[in-house]
Amino acid sequence: MVTKKQLTEQELIGIFKDCKDPEIGIDVHTLGLIRKYQLKPNYVYIEMTLTSPLCPYGGMMVDEIKTKIEKAGITNVKIELTFDPPWEPPEGLRDSLGV
Repeated sequence: MVTKKQLTEQELIGIFKDCKDPEIGIDVHTLGLIRKYQLKPNYVYIEMTLTSPLCPYGGMMVDEIKTKIEKAGITNVKIELTFDPPWEPPEGLRDSLGV
């Protein structure tokens, strides 16, 4: 019997940390773009935002996250974008971004 792989929370966060916003050069986890996620056997749901609804790299970042999760063995990945509330940089990141 073949069992489906299940990512651990640490592995999923590692994937988030490996995906960078091309304009800012900081990973999506540190930027606070990942609002929430859910892990189930062979299923990952992610609710995320972008730094701006007009972000030209949004689709590319979503595709990169999905591809990396699929390469880790998860075949059912759903990523939902939301802009409510609008993104704000996490407290510890504000100074380094100059906001």
